[in-house]
Amino acid sequence: MTQKLFTKNFVLLILGQVASLFGNFILKLALSMYVLEVTGSAAIFAGILSIATVPTILLSPFGGILSDRANRRNIMVALDTLSGISVLGAALLLSERNDLTVISILLIILSILGAFETPNVQACIPTMLTGDNIMKGNAVVNQVASLSYLIAPIIGSILYSMFGLKLVMYASIVCFFITALFECFIKLSYERLPNSQNVFSMIKQDFSLSMRFIFKEQSDIVKMLLLASLSRFFVMGITVVGLPYIVRTILRLNAKYYGAAESALAVATIIGSIAAGVLTGKLKTHKLSLVLASLGLFIIPTGIAFLFPVNTVVIYIINVVSFCGMQIAVSIFSIFAVSLIQQKTPNHLIGKVMAYTSTITLCIQPIGQIIYGFLLDGLSDMIYFVLIPTGIIVCAIGILATDFFRNMEKNQEDTVCQ
Repeated sequence: MTQKLFTKNFVLLILGQVASLFGNFILKLALSMYVLEVTGSAAIFAGILSIATVPTILLSPFGGILSDRANRRNIMVALDTLSGISVLGAALLLSERNDLTVISILLIILSILGAFETPNVQACIPTMLTGDNIMKGNAVVNQVASLSYLIAPIIGSILYSMFGLKLVMYASIVCFFITALFECFIKLSYERLPNSQNVFSMIKQDFSLSMRFIFKEQSDIVKMLLLASLSRFFVMGITVVGLPYIVRTILRLNAKYYGAAESALAVATIIGSIAAGVLTGKLKTHKLSLVLASLGLFIIPTGIAFLFPVNTVVIYIINVVSFCGMQIAVSIFSIFAVSLIQQKTPNHLIGKVMAYTSTITLCIQPIGQIIYGFLLDGLSDMIYFVLIPTGIIVCAIGILATDFFRNMEKNQEDTVCQ
C-alpha cells in the first residue's frame, strides 16, 4: 500500500516551517541591510555572520543527541518559543549606541537554537515518511519554505524601508510564536531510550555509535559531506556575502533591488525543488557530479558581466539570473544528498547523523565568508578576479567528483541486489 505523502503531521510540519522561515528571512534581511548601511563593509558584515555561525557548528552534534533522546515535537515547540522571546528581548534593548552588539548577540542566540532545531526537523521527516516519499517530502518542504523566502524579501524590504528594523523584528516574533502553536498539534511516536548512565557517558556512547556508523558502516556519507563542505566554502561565500555586497555596495542599488534579487532566488529554489521532486527515481546518483559542476558554470557569468562597460541594471540582471541558475542546481543537489543520507540512516541515529550533516557542511562556511569578505573589499574595483576563478574551481570540483558518485551508485545497486 502506497503511503500518503500529505499526512496530518507532515502538513503541520510544513505550516510551521513556512511561518518560522518567513520570520527568519524577514529578520535576517533587515539585519543584513541595517549592518551594511551602518558599516558599509563586507568584511564586518561577513565577520558578524561568521561569528554567529560558530555556535551552530559546535553545538549541532549535541542537538542531534537531544533529538534522538527526547520528544522531537516538544523540542520544536520549545525552540521556536525561545526564538520569539530572544528577538523580543533584542528589539526592546536595541538602540543606536549598542546596535551592532545587540544584533551580534541575537544572531549568536538564534544560531545556538538553530543548532538544536535543524537536525531535529530533518530527523522528523523520515519519521513521518518512508521510501521515495522521503525525497518528495524534502522537496515539498523546500518548496513551501521557498515560498516564504519569495514573499519575505519583498515584504521585509518594504517594511524595513518604511518603518525600520524594529517593526520587522516584531513581525518575526509573531511568526515564531505561530510556528510553536502549529507544532503543538504534531503527534510523533516517542519511546524513551533506556539509560542508566550519567550524562557524559551517554554523550560519549552516542558519539561513538554515530561515528562508527558514518566512518565505517556508511563511509559514503562522510565523503559526500566533505565534498559538499568544499563546494560550500565557495558557493556560500559568494552567495551570502557576495550578492548583498554586489547589489548594495558595488552597484549602489537600494534595498528594494536586493529584496527583488532575494525573491528571484526564492523562485529559483522553488523551481529547483520541483525539479528534484520530478526527478525522484529518474536522476541517477552519478549525475550529481554534473549538477555540482553546473554551480561553477553559473558563477562565471557574474564576473564576466563586470568586464564590459554596460549599464548597472544590465549587470544586476546578469548577476541575478546567474545566481538563480546556481540556486536551482544547489536545490537539486542538496535535496538528493540529504535524502540519500536519510534513507541510509536508521531512526535511532537519524538525529545525530543529520546533526553531523549540519556541522560538517557548516564547518568551513565561516572561513569562506570571512575570506570572501576581505577579497570583495580588497578587489571591489576588480571583482571579476574573485567571481570568475571561483566559478572555475567549483566546476572543477564537480568534474573531479564523477568517480565518487559512480562508485556510490554502484554500491546502491549492489545493496538492492542483496
